[in-house]
Amino acid sequence: MTHARLLPRQYMILGLVAVCAPLGDSCLSRGMTAMPAISLSHPVTLIAAVFTPWIAFGIALLIAFFASYLTALSWADLTFVLPATAFGNVIVALLARFWLHDSISLERWAGIVLITLGVGFVAQGPSLTERPANGNPAIDALASKPAPITEWPEHDAAIEAVEEEQPR
Repeated sequence: MTHARLLPRQYMILGLVAVCAPLGDSCLSRGMTAMPAISLSHPVTLIAAVFTPWIAFGIALLIAFFASYLTALSWADLTFVLPATAFGNVIVALLARFWLHDSISLERWAGIVLITLGVGFVAQGPSLTERPANGNPAIDALASKPAPITEWPEHDAAIEAVEEEQPR
């Protein structure tokens, strides 16, 4: 099985997957510690919390996480992308300890080390599973991933046609 090499922008997407979720979660935690306890029976306080700066920034980071996560899933298997989110546990622990000043037990640090080692093992595999042809062209066409739209010649021609029509 051949291993496809990742492009620098794909590494950047995986980096965003790994960093945006822990940063977003940490911002949510920081914002919620400044709020009184919120109950689902009082939705107005929950809505008001969304508009506080730390929580709004945390939500924006989590939206960036989901956008980068979906992007990564468009060109790699879930079993390759998901470990990038697991590495976020390390980042969360570091942020919680040194930024939010949470206490972290020795058992949790040991768990974080084990997760990191597991991520290292999983990351050694291929980013995309090559599936053998089924023999049925219709099924093979459905099972194969399409090329990204930026690699379609029709896309380039359509973009050039639109650019030519634009007045300068």
